[in-house]
Amino acid sequence: MSKILVAVVGVGLVGSEFVNQLLSVSDSPFQLISLTSSSRTLFSPETPIGSSWKSQLGASSEKADITALTEKLKPLVSKAKVVVVDNTSSDDIAALYPVWLKAGISVITPNKKAFSGPLSLYQDILASSKASGARFLNESTVGAGLPIINTLKELVLTGDKIVKIEGVFSGTMSYIFNQYSNGSPDGPAFSSVVSEAREKGYTEPHPADDLNGFDVARKLTILSRTIAPSVSIQSFTSVQTASLIPSDLEGIPTGDEFIARLPEFDAEFDKMRKDAAKAEQVLRFVGVVDPVNGQVKAGLERYPTSHPFATSLGGSDNIVLFHTERYGARPLIVQGAGAGAAVTAMGVLGDLFKLV
Repeated sequence: MSKILVAVVGVGLVGSEFVNQLLSVSDSPFQLISLTSSSRTLFSPETPIGSSWKSQLGASSEKADITALTEKLKPLVSKAKVVVVDNTSSDDIAALYPVWLKAGISVITPNKKAFSGPLSLYQDILASSKASGARFLNESTVGAGLPIINTLKELVLTGDKIVKIEGVFSGTMSYIFNQYSNGSPDGPAFSSVVSEAREKGYTEPHPADDLNGFDVARKLTILSRTIAPSVSIQSFTSVQTASLIPSDLEGIPTGDEFIARLPEFDAEFDKMRKDAAKAEQVLRFVGVVDPVNGQVKAGLERYPTSHPFATSLGGSDNIVLFHTERYGARPLIVQGAGAGAAVTAMGVLGDLFKLV
């Protein structure tokens, strides 16, 4: 049986980790035939790309050209399974998924853009996959390597009814509120927790890119569409999202200036913490998909100190509760590290094994 031919686009933090994990697979059913960075491509369908891949790619004189790469991959489909692994966060690359799928090239990715962007693109991806039989797999778009997408797909395929999905989907928001709100009325200032999270690399360079809730909205869009695509969710911007950015700080151009001014709003967050503590509750930034009531929303919510969102979370963990007809008495819970290159790459590699 011929090996599955793998072309990797994006060799940054996650991409590099993925390539190293791929090359460490024993008795591998995969052959790495192409690597594309932001500047160049290494295309080597005959000579295997091995552990010295970084120097091989660095020595390549071929400029990065995804259109040209696509044309080189198309003829290989008649000889073996071909898959593109997109480790970028690029909208432009995501827009090519239908092109690859129509050509019989499968797509595996942690890139959220195609599955949370315009509904028309998502529908094109579904139609292209159905037409050619090529598959698209995106486990790592939600919760990195955690089995969230696959669990949901199996629940839906086996006929279970999804009543509600709720979870802490952002590692950044998880870390911030695990530190900030533990049931006590007092604690560190909100601005200091955000600043510390930024210093530790849990937030984007500009923390507003996390506090706006868009990352959670994208993940909720993906989950909602996995249950059933709906015209009510035209893109992640359709999700009812309660941003944590104070209105006076909207549009602040730099992360440094944002952090410098955030203490002006510590009192507002402190009041929310005190009010929650008085009711024996904690604050958590939660995403909810509620097919029964047609709701998809993300925002700051209060939960009892006995709730799994209060007792089970640590660090930057993700936790997802699946309330279904079959799991009626107690929800199915998936929990663990929801961010990081190693677990994200593991999720991508796990998807690749589904093609074997």
